[in-house]
This record gives sequence, structure tokens and C-alpha cells, in this order.
Amino acid sequence: MTNQEHEQWRESSFKALIPFIVFVLFYFGFSLWTRDFSKVPMTVAFIISSATALILNHRERLNKKIELFALGMGNKDIMIMCLVFILAGAFTATAKAVGGVEAAVAIAQHFIPAQFMTLGLFVISALISLSIGTSCGTIAAIVPIAVSISQMFGFNPAILIGATVGGAMFGDNMSLISDTKIAASRTQNVEMRDEMFYNLKIITIPAILCLILYSLPFFTTANANIAQTTLTVDNYIKVAPYLLLLVLGISGVNVMFLLLFGTILNTIIGMSYGMFDIFTAFTYIGDGTTSMANTLIVAMLAGGLLLLVRYNGGITYIIRETERWIKSKKTCEIGICFLVGMINLFTANNTVAIITSGSIARELSEKYKLEPERTASLLDTTSCCVQGMIPYGAQILIAAAFSSSIGVSAFAILKGLFYPALMLLGLIFSISRTKD
Repeated sequence: MTNQEHEQWRESSFKALIPFIVFVLFYFGFSLWTRDFSKVPMTVAFIISSATALILNHRERLNKKIELFALGMGNKDIMIMCLVFILAGAFTATAKAVGGVEAAVAIAQHFIPAQFMTLGLFVISALISLSIGTSCGTIAAIVPIAVSISQMFGFNPAILIGATVGGAMFGDNMSLISDTKIAASRTQNVEMRDEMFYNLKIITIPAILCLILYSLPFFTTANANIAQTTLTVDNYIKVAPYLLLLVLGISGVNVMFLLLFGTILNTIIGMSYGMFDIFTAFTYIGDGTTSMANTLIVAMLAGGLLLLVRYNGGITYIIRETERWIKSKKTCEIGICFLVGMINLFTANNTVAIITSGSIARELSEKYKLEPERTASLLDTTSCCVQGMIPYGAQILIAAAFSSSIGVSAFAILKGLFYPALMLLGLIFSISRTKD
């Protein structure tokens, strides 16, 4: 099937949206029923909804619908996104193997006064997440440290862990190798660094307010006496790939080249220190790439599903119904945020929410003359806001799992997690200033 064959979409049809409804009911329904959002893998939910899409529209041959689905899976933007995911997995695995995360923690802790450890953990988590591009990985690495500090020095553990999660989400939202930023920029065909600068316009004030909040006396302790770490040249060498990735990425160097170069640099560092040989390095790289398998499968299934829904008239229906109350740039931005936010609320996965709503957002932004970088920023920021405010999101669940030993629940963590709420206020303020 050629690209031209599927460009003629069918008329607006609510029926074409049934696969989306099946996805939400299947995933969200079973998760609520079992009270466990890990019971239903996202890939299974997409397989069920994709099968539903293939069953619909009896006027078309099954072979043609399968070809359409495969064409959507192999979409250029989806494939580029998957390639970046693969390289990001390899880079993260090798960086972890050489001790880059521990080195980054040591450097951040060295320069942060002990009495401001709540603020310090927010900053440490932000820097690490900004470097490695994953809030979940950062939370898994830093929350155990936050738990130990709260026990040793009498900090409120919920506040300390909330600050750690908030910092990780800040870094994830701004990182050039974050899957959410990759998804948002690729669905809108924009450069990630351009989307990042638009993000800065939204989150700068919320981030500053968060820093001020965590600096207040209520969140500090004058009795803290945490030993300052001693830094060595090794610490700086091990974080060098992170710093190069950040600096060169902002400078406009292709992110795939940076990830590949960073992986090679991590391998050289690890071998130079005798941490592993070349074959062990290959194992780390292989494990890192395969660790992204779930994200790759979800991205491809979502691409196939979206093309079928679009072909059957579902996207046209959403756009026409949304246009009833979208009359300007401002209401278009509200509509885009509402769409990605609702999908995120039901799926508890911000990357899936962006991938699912990205094509619709692009068509709406083209119609109402929104800059694609702005649209990508709205998708990225809104999904991060929602993800940080739901107790069943992966980030909160990971933090709760690591802090369950001291009796801190997911809802308790939310009480100390200020950044997503402040980011939401920043988003609302940004949209309110949009000129039609």
C-alpha cells in the first residue's frame, strides 16, 4: 500500500473512536477493579484496542486494514522516535554501569548546604533526571537516599520524598533524552531544543517558586549535620558524558549522534577504570536497548491504531466536535491540554498520552496557526502535570515502593510534591496570556 492510498480519510465517524473507548475501559477499568495499575500491561491494552480497530469497518478487506495498521506502525516519526529510545536506553545503561549517577549525586551533595537537604534533593533529582532523561530511574536511585536521610536526621519523609519526585519530574520534562520530550517533539516535527525553550517559558516561575518553598524554615532543619562528600577527579570524569550531552544538545547537535557518542564515551571510561571489558560493555548496551522494548512496542502499536482510527474518520470526528467550542488560539490550546490530560489521566502514562494525542494536536494547531514548538510544549508540560498529580502514576508508585518501609504512602508523597501543581498554575498562566 502506498502513502497516497490512505490519504483519503472517511467522513467523520464516532464509531471509529470505539478502539479508544475500549482502551480506556479495558486498562482503566481493570486497574480500578484490582486497585493495581500494574496488573494490565500497556501493551496488552493496545493489542486489545488494536484488534477492535481491525474488526470495525466491515466494508474494507481485513488485509487492507492490516496493511494500514502496519503502515502506521512504520510511520517515519514513530521509527525515528523508536531509534532515539533505543539509543537512550544504551546510554543510560552504560552511564549507570560506570557510576555516573552516584558521581552526579556526590557532586550535587558536595555543593549543597546540609541544612537545606530538602531543597538539595530537589536539585539533585532535577540534575540527574535532566542528564539521564528518566524520572522513574532517578526516583529509583535517589528515594532510598532520601529515606535514609529522613530517618537519620529527622526530616519529614513525605516532604523529602515529595521533593525528590518533584525534582525528577522537572528534569524529565526538560531533558533532551526524555521519552516525553522525544514523543512531543517528533509528533509535531520540531527540534527538541526548540521545544525545550518553550517549556522554559512555562516552568521557570513554577520551578523558582518550588525552590523558594523548599527553602522555607518549615522544610529545613538547623540541626542537620550531614557529612559533606569529598570529590575526586573520578567524579567529574564519570559525569562528563552527561554534561557533554546537555551542553552539545542545547547547542543543536543531533540527539541521536549525542546518544551514540555518549554511549561510546561511557564504554571508554568504564574500560579505562577496569570496571568491565568490551564484551561486558556490549552486554550493558544490549540490556539497555532491550529495556526500552515496552516503550517501543507501545509506540508502534499506538502508531498503527491511530492510522486506522484516522482512516475510519475518528480524527475528523474529534476535530469537528472540538471545533464547536474552539474558536481561537487560546481555546485551541485549552483543547489540546484537555485532550492529552484526559488520556494521561486514564492511562497513567504520559508518553502514551502524547503519542496518542499528538496527531490530533498537530492538526488543530495547523488549523489555528499555533507554532508547532508551542504545541509540543503544551503536550509535554500538560502530561507531566497530570502524571505528577495522580497517585497511581509510575513515578509515585516507585517512590511509594521504596518508602513503604517507613510507612509513607502514595497519597502522603503527594502532600509533599509541590512542583506538578505549580507547573499546572504556570501552564494556566501561560495559556491566559495567549493572544488570539
